[in-house]
Amino acid sequence: MSSSPFSYAVYRLVPHLERGERLNVGVVVFCRPLDYLAARTALNEAKVRALWPELDLDAVRPHLEAIERIASGDRAAGPIGELDTTARFHWLSAPSSTIIQPSAVHTGVCDEPEDQLSRLFESLVL
Repeated sequence: MSSSPFSYAVYRLVPHLERGERLNVGVVVFCRPLDYLAARTALNEAKVRALWPELDLDAVRPHLEAIERIASGDRAAGPIGELDTTARFHWLSAPSSTIIQPSAVHTGVCDEPEDQLSRLFESLVL
């Protein structure tokens, strides 16, 4: 298989915006030539508790799950989940002022976007 360009963003939990602390909680990968869009998320509870002991983790988890559902095109994700892959990626990587924020979009080339997602997730989130 030949290499294809891809884009990705890292999701960060931002407990206290004024302190500038962030914890990586997910990655979304988009490869337009292969019509690929997927996201993986994980919440390291020990790290979150160190930064924000009073955070209600049960309130955060559904937001992370929604990112994965939207990326996969799950109709249960609502109207955004029904958009094409390009529109969903742009929505998922748009700047946000919530406690879960995407990074700037980064680019690269890869042979298999699923493998790239796994590598990015393991190196940046886990």
